Amino acid sequence: MEIERKFLVGEIPYELNRLSFHEIEQAYLNIDPVVRVRKQDEEFYMTYKGRGMMEREEYNLPLNKEAYLHLKEKADGHVITKKRYLIPIENNLTIELDVFEGELSPLIIAEVEFSSKEEAESFTPPAWFKRDVTFDKEFHNARLSRLGLPPLP
Repeated sequence: MEIERKFLVGEIPYELNRLSFHEIEQAYLNIDPVVRVRKQDEEFYMTYKGRGMMEREEYNLPLNKEAYLHLKEKADGHVITKKRYLIPIENNLTIELDVFEGELSPLIIAEVEFSSKEEAESFTPPAWFKRDVTFDKEFHNARLSRLGLPPLP
C-alpha cells in the first residue's frame, strides 16, 4: 500500500547539486488503473497502481532493459523525465523532490510517503511547500503524461 501526499514547490531552500538524486524516465501503458514502466538510473520496473489518491495499492515488478524498451514503445502519451532528489526530514521521513524536465519543466513536486493514513493526515509540510495537490488529478504523473502541464499558480 502506498500512502503519500504531494505538494507543488516554491523556492527550494537547498542546493540541489549537494543532494543525492535518481534520474527517472517513465511511460504509461494505462492510466485507469495505472500501469507504467520506469527506468530509475540503471534499474527497470513495471508498476501497477490501484485507484485512490492518497492511499492506493502499488506493485512493482522488475524488468530487464530490453523489456523496458519494448514496453516503453507501446506507451500512450509523453514519456516523463525528471530528477528525484532525496531530502531526509524529521520522523524518519524523506521528501522525494521531483524536478521535471522537457515538456513538464518548470514543474516541481514534492512527495512524502507515510506508513499510515493518520501519519499522512497529521503531517505539517515545510513552509517552502506550496499547494497540496494530493487530491488534484491534474498533478498525478499518469495524467501529466497524457495532458501535459496544467496551469501553475
